[in-house]
Amino acid sequence: MTKVIILGANGQIARLATTQLIEQQTDLRLFLRRASRLQGNNTGHAEIIDGDAAQVADLVKAIKGVDVVYANLAGANIEQQARSVVTAMNQVGVKRLIWISTLGIYDEVPGKFGKWNHQMLDDGYLPTYAAAAKVIEDSNLDYTIIRPAWLDNQDEVDYELTQKGEPFKGTEVSRKSVATYLVHLINNPSEQVRHSVGINKPNTDGDKPAWY
Repeated sequence: MTKVIILGANGQIARLATTQLIEQQTDLRLFLRRASRLQGNNTGHAEIIDGDAAQVADLVKAIKGVDVVYANLAGANIEQQARSVVTAMNQVGVKRLIWISTLGIYDEVPGKFGKWNHQMLDDGYLPTYAAAAKVIEDSNLDYTIIRPAWLDNQDEVDYELTQKGEPFKGTEVSRKSVATYLVHLINNPSEQVRHSVGINKPNTDGDKPAWY
């Protein structure tokens, strides 16, 4: 059975993925700062580990023995977290990484929506997430970077994919769609290795998300 660790397990996409993985009876570890935040959540038989994703020592202890690392991390220090994740995975010999990033890190979003996205995210967000993605891409890991469109909480699974080097499609996607796709990757770990994948809801092209 594949053993999976979720870094940043209190994130909204991570919690949706956790639910699906528990239903599949996946051997699961949940890693986050202040693990008490998961109290009241359905964590099944998952092992819960309190730690800091910027600290290599914390990550080494948590990652030992897993097959897949799914990183749902955020924050101003996201580049440092990426460096720590790569270092820790190399130290313990784990290769498969699924890394959640954001749209726009390659300036791949076309048209008026691309300009709007820059206006909304350029203030420290896009540059730091782009730098973190470069750390992952420069590593020797079997990574998949996932770049979601703007996220909503619709109870639906409806998505399409684009690759790095292709124009990003659409403006929005549900968190449930992203969670479902990354669970698919966990269950099919040879897919999209060393690829960076955009994910959006089809037919949502526009100047900005419809709900914004």
